[in-house]
Amino acid sequence: MTESILEELEITREKMIQSALEKGFGNVNTIQLSEKVDQLLNAYHRKNYPKNPTYHM
Repeated sequence: MTESILEELEITREKMIQSALEKGFGNVNTIQLSEKVDQLLNAYHRKNYPKNPTYHM
């Protein structure tokens, strides 16, 4: 599952970058792809990191 999230994340990120270069950063499609990247990053984080991590500084 983690690998599929990373694969989808990379594909979506590439689409987002291409959309931003062609249509602009404020384009609806670019923004939607950016939101999808955020969702995938959150899913990856939830899957791979503890819910209540203890940070030692």
